[in-house]
Amino acid sequence: MSIVLIGYRGSGKTTVGKRLASRLWQEFIDIDDLIVKQAGKTIKEIFEDHGEPYFRELESLVVAQVSKMEEHVIGLGGGTLMREDNRHALKEKGHKIIYLRCEPEELLRRVQADPQTYATRPNLTNLGGGIEEIKKMLEEREPVYRQVADAELDVTRLSPEEAVVYITRLL
Repeated sequence: MSIVLIGYRGSGKTTVGKRLASRLWQEFIDIDDLIVKQAGKTIKEIFEDHGEPYFRELESLVVAQVSKMEEHVIGLGGGTLMREDNRHALKEKGHKIIYLRCEPEELLRRVQADPQTYATRPNLTNLGGGIEEIKKMLEEREPVYRQVADAELDVTRLSPEEAVVYITRLL
């Protein structure tokens, strides 16, 4: 069994995931990093050059690969679970899926504080990446996150280290 972290961008999937993997003596895998490595382009460039449907196909191929891995901590992209195939691949293997929930205002603060975000990640709607976009995307995604998750952790006011402690208790 692997541990799969889900949530919106800025929720801490990578930051918390790396620390959790270290604590559990496991490898951390960020599927966005695998997609970038395989495509040889940033996610933003993939969206610009080929569109979101092409990116989602690449993403599903990577999910099929990582879903077979045992004893890993895996960070998914925020929209990965919107595809039924991806949800099925991860649930079928019995991985523990944890939703890192975070309030929209804090997500915006975290995204804006990350200098890499605007250089490597596309806006997801025509709303320009601000608070309205975050609220709109959460409205669509959160029911799916909750449907798939084995556990939910509100990370709005938690440090990455505190989140790791709570996740290890959930396991």
